Amino acid sequence: MSAEVPTPNAGKPRSQVVKTNRQQVLLFAVLTLVLTVAVVAWGGRIWLKNSETLVFSVGDGNSLEARFAARLAAVLKNSNSRLRLKIMTNGDSARALTAFDRRQADLAVLRTDAKVPPRARALAVLEHDLVLLISPGSKKIKSLAELRKRKIAVLADGDSSTAFVRSALEIPDGSDANSRVQTAPPNSTLDKLFAPGGYGAVIAIAHASTLVKDKRYAQYARRGGFTVNAIDEAKALARRNPGISEETLATGMLASSPAIPDDDIDTIGLQWLLVAQSRMSTTTAGDLARAIYENKAELALDDGFASRIEPADTDKDAFIIAHQGAAEYINDETKSFMDRYSDAMYLGAGALSIIGSIFAAIYTKITRVAPEKAGELATAILDIGERIEQADSLDALEALQDELETILRGAVIGLRDGSISTDGLETFKLGYEFVRDEIGMRRDHLKRHAGHEDNVVVVKTAQSA
Repeated sequence: MSAEVPTPNAGKPRSQVVKTNRQQVLLFAVLTLVLTVAVVAWGGRIWLKNSETLVFSVGDGNSLEARFAARLAAVLKNSNSRLRLKIMTNGDSARALTAFDRRQADLAVLRTDAKVPPRARALAVLEHDLVLLISPGSKKIKSLAELRKRKIAVLADGDSSTAFVRSALEIPDGSDANSRVQTAPPNSTLDKLFAPGGYGAVIAIAHASTLVKDKRYAQYARRGGFTVNAIDEAKALARRNPGISEETLATGMLASSPAIPDDDIDTIGLQWLLVAQSRMSTTTAGDLARAIYENKAELALDDGFASRIEPADTDKDAFIIAHQGAAEYINDETKSFMDRYSDAMYLGAGALSIIGSIFAAIYTKITRVAPEKAGELATAILDIGERIEQADSLDALEALQDELETILRGAVIGLRDGSISTDGLETFKLGYEFVRDEIGMRRDHLKRHAGHEDNVVVVKTAQSA
């Protein structure tokens, strides 16, 4: 009586194994999708935790700094930055700086003639204001001493510019100062200010980015003419007052025909700076600086303000020291993403590899029927080999041969559909060849001892038929 031949996968039919594996592949995909969603959710939570909202202190809602802050907020949002801005409006620019000084805000914009909060650190130079010393007709003003003797109108936005002029000219506060240096009335023109009995000089303070677009100076020149004077003491003024910068008024900057001025002249100016709290992290300041310098075109206002953003002064003796994060970006010393997170990435990759292996093992053991090793079938083959000696007839021997061929056919099909792996395939081949040869030798032995080989052949042929 022949023994039961083991079939792959613990006695399961091959078709059932294949069907089960297909079902478990689907389950594997579903579980993987669930795991992916969980990882994405976890990553989103980490990203939200890593995001940061900065408070930007500005004057009224229509001020320069408020409009710039709105542009910066849009840039950060559109570039998918982890940084976000919350704009905090105040009555005016002075109150905005006060809020910044009290640490109620992370960012602010200031002009360098303002009182600088001690914890302010520069991120970028947004704009330059140029000082134009203008006299009527062709009359030149040769020195500041001569200028101080004249009645001066300050043509600029806000009373802070008038206070700046008085400070730069070293005219002490008082009734005399108020009469000699006055803020020009709204909508004033040069021809009206230089009318008989009017002012002897006009000091105009304007953004450098808007001067090149201002057509009024060309119109003034055609109506009566004026002279733009150099400030020969510009270097001395900048040395005495660190908030003042030396500037150059380029030829034809105010008008091209005729060229006004007709040559490059020295003057003084002020800078508009975007400042951050010194406590701001280096990473945050660097990310903010990168967003600003890489999106200059999107940050420029319609009137030209902030159209030529420049790096902050990174020298240690700068009027307002650059924030360390901005300085690292400007000097190209910022750490790349790989430099900053390489250690964490290596650790994370190792952890993910271990976790992935664990999950793969769990999926294989729990949800998937593992393929049987080809080497494990050798046990069934050797079992057939042990029963060869007990076969005392050709029919019994043919039954063993059928069992051996059944195992071989199952192995070939299993290798094709994946229910059997190639692990131990050489062992299987050696076992099969050994038992096949043993059956052949046993068949020859039975034929010789039977003494009627021809009849055996005839009988077997009849049985086969």
